[in-house]
Formats: sequence, structure tokens, C-alpha cells
Amino acid sequence: MHPTLSLRFAAAAFATATLFAISPAAQAAPGAAPTATSATCPALLNKTFPRLQDDKPESLCQYAGKVILVVNTASYCGFTPQYKGLEALYREYGKQGLVVLGFPSNDFHQEMQNNAKIATFCKDTYDVQFPMFAPSHVTEPRPNALYEQLILATGDQPKWNFYKYLIGRDGKVVGVYPSLVSPDNKDFVAKIKTLLAQKH
Repeated sequence: MHPTLSLRFAAAAFATATLFAISPAAQAAPGAAPTATSATCPALLNKTFPRLQDDKPESLCQYAGKVILVVNTASYCGFTPQYKGLEALYREYGKQGLVVLGFPSNDFHQEMQNNAKIATFCKDTYDVQFPMFAPSHVTEPRPNALYEQLILATGDQPKWNFYKYLIGRDGKVVGVYPSLVSPDNKDFVAKIKTLLAQKH
């Protein structure tokens, strides 16, 4: 091979290897269609998931700079009424920069298998307005791309439905809260308000 071509090939190989090293989870995890790397989108949010209501892809990058509450949900769980509290948080603090992201999952065998039925249940029973995504896995060995990184960042995976991960405006996880911590828990709400007061 010509020396110049050899150098070009090596440079291209290095660039490709570097690209894949940036976000292996986004490249390989099921249920995700990674978006292009962006300086304004934290790595944790640089992912795309199908929406619950119509299966259309939605990039999480649009939530960059917000305080994000990620919750794995289920329709037939003792904690399902937490939908009401989650929606209340979203409505009260949404204008200040809070967004709740719901990820239905049947990992604990308490969720419906039909997207339309889940969407109807959430809307009709709790009038859920916060973003909801199509059902996916949230626990090992095959969590979706977001949960894979949440687990890596915290060393903690959902133990049950309505497990909560709180992400600051900088796109980094700042807290993990078990199912027993309700959306109206005083300390939990205080943490959210503290994060909302911080500027990115």
C-alpha cells in the first residue's frame, strides 16, 4: 500500500474507533436510535426513543438544560397511583424547567403489552401529559440505552416499578429514589426545587 494511503487509512480507523468509544451504550443498546453527537446535548440524553402514543421517534436532546425525572412505570402495580403525583409535579414545575419522562416496562410483569392500551390507561385514568415512551426493558441484562447509562452512572438499577432517577440541568444523574419515595415526598420535592434554582 502506498505510504500516503496507509496514513489516511490509519487516521480513518482511529477516528472511527474514537467515535465508538464516545458512547458504546448508545451504539449497542436495544430500543435506541442514537442521534448525532452535539455539543449542546449531554451524552446521557443523546438518544432517541419511540413515543408511546404513536411510536414516532423522539430525541431526548430536546430536554437538555432541564431538570429531568426518569421513571419506569407500570399499569398494574401498587405504585401505579404515583402517576397522579408525577403529573402534579410536571404541571407545577414544568414551566420552571422540570420534565418527567415515563418509560413503561414489563420487567416486573405488571404492564400491558399493547402501546395503545397503556396510552389510553394513562390518559383516561390519570390524565398524564408528561412524555411517555414505548415499553422497553429497564433492568439488566438488556436495559434500553438510557437505563443502561443510568445504571452505569449510579450502580443502581430499578428494583421495582416507579423507581426514580433525577438528572440535573447539566445532564448528570444527581439522585436515585426507590418506589417507596412518592412524588410528593417533601425531601424529594425540595431536591427538585433546588435543582430547578440552579442555572446550567
